[in-house]
Amino acid sequence: MPDIALRLESVSQVFHQGTPSEMRALDRVDLELERGTFTVVLGSNGSGKTSLLNAIAGGLTLTSGRVYLEGREVTHWAEQRRARLISRVFQNPFTGTAADLSIAENLALASRRGSRRWLGRALARDRRRRLQESVSQLGMGLEERLDTPIGLLSGGQRQALTLLMATMVRPALLLLDEHTAALDPRRAEQVIQLTQRAITADGLTTLMVTHSIMEGVHLGDRLIVMHRGRIAYDLDTGRRRLTPDDLLQLFDQLRWADRLDESAAEMLRRTYV
Repeated sequence: MPDIALRLESVSQVFHQGTPSEMRALDRVDLELERGTFTVVLGSNGSGKTSLLNAIAGGLTLTSGRVYLEGREVTHWAEQRRARLISRVFQNPFTGTAADLSIAENLALASRRGSRRWLGRALARDRRRRLQESVSQLGMGLEERLDTPIGLLSGGQRQALTLLMATMVRPALLLLDEHTAALDPRRAEQVIQLTQRAITADGLTTLMVTHSIMEGVHLGDRLIVMHRGRIAYDLDTGRRRLTPDDLLQLFDQLRWADRLDESAAEMLRRTYV
């Protein structure tokens, strides 16, 4: 029997319910992630990708459905409580860190996730040397700049450190929210390589949202395509080798289905109005 790290049961979120402006951000989503798997989520703007991550992380109050993490129901847990088990890296490189604190101080705080955060003790007793060793693995020379305020770093440097902070204490689930979208191509590729390395080294259960067709093709062992708040396609990329053309065809099928829906609605309007 598979070891399930995350399970969503008929998760829905409806904004402005019962009004003409009603919008379904999530529509009865069922999802299971096995422990140690890397799942990539693709979808157009408004498809429900970010709402899915928010529902898991606790930043979105559900209209209905249940969320389970590590076998425990967390549906009604606050976002701060879920953060003891979930690490999240956002699109904005300046989210998730304290700009005025040094690299060392940010990392020390991250290393004590889920415990009482005594910064002085976290930086004592040989801890600084271990932090240098961890930062050196990024290959950016930041191990010699531990006292630099993290707000003075470039977006790529800060995002690499944010990824390191998110994985210093092994999370039950790692959420990557388009975490390379704001970076230039060279830095984005560097952060993707660091991401793959961290996920593989620790066998992290990972859910990654992206707009990139190429990342959807080449990363992870499972690909989910969101559309109108639902999972439109769920593909095992570990068994099936996908190409960018394959994904573009899937999106074309969704667009064609949308056009058919619009045509049918227009026919009904003409018939009964």
